Amino acid sequence: GFKVLASASHYWPLEDVDGIHEFRDTNGDIVEGMVNKGIYVTENKGVTILFFGSYQNSCISNPEICGPEGVTFSFFWKTQDQHAKFLPASGGQVISSGFKICSNEAEGSVEFYTRGNAMMKWKASFSPPGPYWTHILFTWKSREGLKVYVNGTLNTTDPNGKVFYDYGDPSANLLTGTEGDQTKRYVNGAFDEFIIWERALTPNEIEQYFTAAVGVQVLLSSTLPWSVMTTTTKPVLSTNAYRPIITNLTEERGNFHSPDTMLAYLENVSFSLPNKSLSESTALSLTEAFLKAIEDFMLLPNRSDEPETSYIFGSLIQTIDSVMAHMTCNLDENSLPSTLEGTSSVADYALIKMHPQMLNLSHYRFPSQGQSYISIPSEAFNEKAWITIVGLLYHNMHYFFHNINPMDTKIAEAAAYKGYMISAASYLISVKVEPLPKLSHSLSGSPLITIQLTHKLTPRQYSQALNKSNRVHLYCAFLDYSNGTGVWSNEGCVRESGDLNYSVCLCNHLTNFAILMQVVPLKLTREHQVALSSITYVGCALSIFCLTITLVTFAILSSVSTIRNQRYHIHANLSFAVLVAQILLLTSFQFSPGTVPCKILAILLHFFFLSAFAWMLVEGFHLYSMVIKVFGSEESKHLYYYGIGWGCPLVICVISTSASLDSYGESGNCWLSLENGAIWAFVAPALFVILVNIGILIAVTRVISRISADNYKVHGDANAFKLTAKAVAVLLPILGSSWIFGVLAVNAHALVFQYIFAVFNSLQGFFMFLFHCLLNSEVRAAFKHKTKVWSLTSSSTRNINVKPFNSDIMTGNRPGTTPTKLNTWDKSTNSGNRIDLSAV
Repeated sequence: GFKVLASASHYWPLEDVDGIHEFRDTNGDIVEGMVNKGIYVTENKGVTILFFGSYQNSCISNPEICGPEGVTFSFFWKTQDQHAKFLPASGGQVISSGFKICSNEAEGSVEFYTRGNAMMKWKASFSPPGPYWTHILFTWKSREGLKVYVNGTLNTTDPNGKVFYDYGDPSANLLTGTEGDQTKRYVNGAFDEFIIWERALTPNEIEQYFTAAVGVQVLLSSTLPWSVMTTTTKPVLSTNAYRPIITNLTEERGNFHSPDTMLAYLENVSFSLPNKSLSESTALSLTEAFLKAIEDFMLLPNRSDEPETSYIFGSLIQTIDSVMAHMTCNLDENSLPSTLEGTSSVADYALIKMHPQMLNLSHYRFPSQGQSYISIPSEAFNEKAWITIVGLLYHNMHYFFHNINPMDTKIAEAAAYKGYMISAASYLISVKVEPLPKLSHSLSGSPLITIQLTHKLTPRQYSQALNKSNRVHLYCAFLDYSNGTGVWSNEGCVRESGDLNYSVCLCNHLTNFAILMQVVPLKLTREHQVALSSITYVGCALSIFCLTITLVTFAILSSVSTIRNQRYHIHANLSFAVLVAQILLLTSFQFSPGTVPCKILAILLHFFFLSAFAWMLVEGFHLYSMVIKVFGSEESKHLYYYGIGWGCPLVICVISTSASLDSYGESGNCWLSLENGAIWAFVAPALFVILVNIGILIAVTRVISRISADNYKVHGDANAFKLTAKAVAVLLPILGSSWIFGVLAVNAHALVFQYIFAVFNSLQGFFMFLFHCLLNSEVRAAFKHKTKVWSLTSSSTRNINVKPFNSDIMTGNRPGTTPTKLNTWDKSTNSGNRIDLSAV
């Protein structure tokens, strides 16, 4: 332990404190720093300044340049009442340029900062130290984040941190104390043995230093003074030693509102268990009280989809294992063999202490009944020693292990699918045996542990698993605490058999096990990718050409009264939005994700595609007002239409970019990210437009069908029914109905939907040109009229009376002939409802 201390770069022993061993040289003098000797100056107002020499470009004052080795800070800390005598390093906070340590009545916390190009903050909270000396040590690495150890044991972590802009004075001096500001109400406290390593210590080194510093070889409580702790080789039977703990567990129920503070309390309970024997009845009472406290913990507000939740519950399981193992090992030897079995809302449990010869079975199974169990061959047990077995089958713990980043696990197969989260798909089950059973080192040998677990899939997991466009990966995994914190790993385990309902695993070790599920979408083959890409390029190019002709045609014919109306104004705006969106789409293929041009293109694509949908919605509203129900004047509708068509998309884009700018053009392509929900800023408005326009299309189709049927009864014109089919074909491209195939292509149960969507979406501009320009009788008639005017003007025949552009020409009827039998505008005085079908 003192070798670990000798490797420190800075060391301030501060005061001589009973129970804390300091580092001294061969002459007995305290060594103050290995690289720079620590100097501290105490001022009258209760502030202690620690100098560690030149701080320019120092890892200590600027953690961002620490490199991959990281940095470690260690000190002893206690809080005390206001009348206690201040030690030279006293106060409730420590501040430096790189970190801050604070405490109040509710919690202690460590905040860690980097101040380079990326202003980042990591924060970890823990239970405040109380009136007895407590060892606090925290390490930081750029890749691992912040880890806080209390009394040599990992307590809490913050692996990711967050962007932060408002941390105060960047002074490189290290300050401890209240700074003379009584309004801050910091808890008075004391510090001792402040040490800095310019590297992150390993969990083993941390435990070695802590053991050497306090001079004992067992885990110590942070709630008891060290002077009363002793180490004994054999537990001493005491019927009352555990009673205060059971009482405290019962009394503290309902007093915690934060998972962090309650976890710290439960860990303190684990550390505080006396090294004394207990009877079966006491063990049962303690088990019931402790599991009720665990039940309270699980009822606290926890977000099961947050990554931090997995770390918290990983620590909770480790604490449960520690308490259960302690009780089993300390069961009174005078009453052996002992077996405690029971169930609670948290778990089914078994605590066993016996000689292996008493098993009289080919294998030991926990639990003895049910479809989820662990089986241990009898030949794996040590036949010469008493064994302890602790078994736990958790009922609801698996719900808290969702959205696990595969990069945070030791499962190489899962890490290969970066970005696709892992979730627990079965109960968590645990069996621990002391001494360790003798198992095969090879998974192809014997004996091995057999684990069978029934899957407990959520409706969402089940739906994903049944989707044929997904590949389901199931891993036999366990919580590996070798690095101090629970990390999921599959080392030493293999999934031997099973299906979507259960899994059978073989493992060569014991710990906490569960089945983890990872759903990965199947990627298209190279041939399909090339085919879909080719369809997109050709279709978009054709649409761009056709939309350009459409806009030019509308511009040339804008002087003609029938083309100058509101309907063609809407067509022109929709054509412009689709034209720009498809030009930007083809351009975006040339840029790599993560670049500034790609991010700009993603924002513009979002705006213009939203605008295209907004103008499709306007097309639907206008069609409804023309055919179903007339509302508003032309001028008022004009303003509403422009507000919907360009204003709403602008508002949505501004909100989206302000809230999640990093979601644009970062992953895979120059578009919105699919991982953090930002894509809904496009999908939600698009789905709304599609659903509204489908409703309008159905209503309009019913009206046209009714008129066609009536006309057939009166005139016997069978061709009238063709108007319904023609109207549907004309309206589909401008109402955006083809995007239904886009929704089906996202959840592609069949590849055909992706091809249908690629064809219809890329050719939307072509269909708009075909139905609303090339085959539109009004546009053709207006073009003929315009051509005639040009021809007459160019011939300079001033005396020719040009026939006016009238409705006969518009409808394609010759003068004096009878109009078609199906009149789109019923002008009879007997008609109660006027229905204008010129829009279709």
